[in-house]
Amino acid sequence: METTPDLRQYGGADAYLRKCPSRTVLDVLASKWTVLILPSLAGGPMRFGELRRRLDGITQKSLTQTLRNLERDGLLTRTVYPTIPPRVEYSLTDLGRDAAVLLDSLRTWAEVHLDDILRARHAYETRPVPQPM
Repeated sequence: METTPDLRQYGGADAYLRKCPSRTVLDVLASKWTVLILPSLAGGPMRFGELRRRLDGITQKSLTQTLRNLERDGLLTRTVYPTIPPRVEYSLTDLGRDAAVLLDSLRTWAEVHLDDILRARHAYETRPVPQPM
């Protein structure tokens, strides 16, 4: 079996390699909540409560952790306004806007093909189980 060559020697990352740091980026981007948060912010800044209402089912803890990860990775900015109580808004960076376009396409694809996927799941779950010989 042939192994995948290490492309980093040519100046790039190679996510197919176990130790490539780009996998940590994929971990963040592949999160269900990231896929929904970034496109939600494409229309402009939002407050925490607005995001939480938009993302039905997200817990406060999950939203907080995901927002911190996205801020850490430079995909969004957190702006605190000196009011009482403090007002906090989240907005996309240029990097985040690029990712939001990509992730919104993924969300749209999932919605468009939902019926196909559900039919395939049903067919898989109801197929006859082969009997051992």
